Amino acid sequence: MIRSELVRKLTRTYPHLSSQVVEAAVESILNRITDGLAQGAKVRFRGFGSFASKMRKQRMGRNPRTGNPVQVEEKQVPTFRASKQLLTRLTAARNIPTAKPFADRK
Repeated sequence: MIRSELVRKLTRTYPHLSSQVVEAAVESILNRITDGLAQGAKVRFRGFGSFASKMRKQRMGRNPRTGNPVQVEEKQVPTFRASKQLLTRLTAARNIPTAKPFADRK
């Protein structure tokens, strides 16, 4: 789902809100997440998951076009970890059987 689809779905779900108001709300939420990550904070949404930023070390990579080695500088990258509730909901939606704890297996 892209941002415009999210705005459209929220506008349909809440018809008393204009698309401009919904778009501003979505933009504000995304900006808060981005600002928090830029400051090194962890952003958590209970029942959804958490966003964090992680520093990747400097390394040697390869230019995909030429295959030549290239120095890749260290950089900060965003990470996401889904909550247990989100993982459970996704598993249920796909009818995937959950694994039993080892002690319960026979």
